[in-house]
Amino acid sequence: MNCRWICLISLGMLWSGAAQAIELCGKPAQGEILRGHTDYFTKVISNGKTHRVSPFGEFILAFGRDDAENQEIVIKGENGRSVKFNLKLAKTAWDVQNLKGVQQRKVTPSTEDEAAILDERQKISSALGKDVEKSYWKKGFVRPVDGRISGKFGGQRIMNGKKMNPHAGMDIAAPEGTDVKAAGDGIVTLNADNLFYSGNVIVLDHGYGLQTIYAHLSEMNVTPGQKVKKGEVIGKVGKTGRVTGPHLHWGASLKGVKFNPESLLSLTNNNEFCFIL
Repeated sequence: MNCRWICLISLGMLWSGAAQAIELCGKPAQGEILRGHTDYFTKVISNGKTHRVSPFGEFILAFGRDDAENQEIVIKGENGRSVKFNLKLAKTAWDVQNLKGVQQRKVTPSTEDEAAILDERQKISSALGKDVEKSYWKKGFVRPVDGRISGKFGGQRIMNGKKMNPHAGMDIAAPEGTDVKAAGDGIVTLNADNLFYSGNVIVLDHGYGLQTIYAHLSEMNVTPGQKVKKGEVIGKVGKTGRVTGPHLHWGASLKGVKFNPESLLSLTNNNEFCFIL
């Protein structure tokens, strides 16, 4: 069994007198998502967040850009019994991106813009706060648009000479009007237009607290509550909001933790990188 990516150390406790087999698949590093499996447990707790476990023992965990190297994972079952593990995350080297030509108003917003910024944060935060029991994520993911990667997740962004917050998604450059596809099966939880930073933006909910974000669109072809299929066209590439040219900002969030959306592409088919305790 290849344990190149995963190393877990059990800190103890038994279930019915026997140690439980725990499987995690993926790359244990800052900004990544992992798929897991466990028998007889109903909850997984990581970074203070409680994650669902399916009737078949499946769950998903994500780690943020700056999460600590040592992570404790607690798996709980009925009658309060639990197993604890220590997961060591690899550090990720983040890019530095120097962007020029951004509208100065989008870099240093005026007092008048604060209301619009607050409205945007509230709308997106609400859309990313869902935790539905549907497991659409199990059907896998595709890249929503083909194009050049013009901005990677986690990169430190310097706009017009001013250091900004790290990039919370992946930018894919493509001609304006290029079709944008749903990365996976899900439900539309937000389609908002003309937001201060994101422009026209769509959020899809894939269940278990997992959402994907599609920003700077020129067109949006879906409505809140609509069910979409992986690969279905949901909008068009644009240059709305804070941009220097046409591109799609593709983001991903699990229980409010932003992570590299590209890692979704191997979420359901990365069996080579699994380790079983």
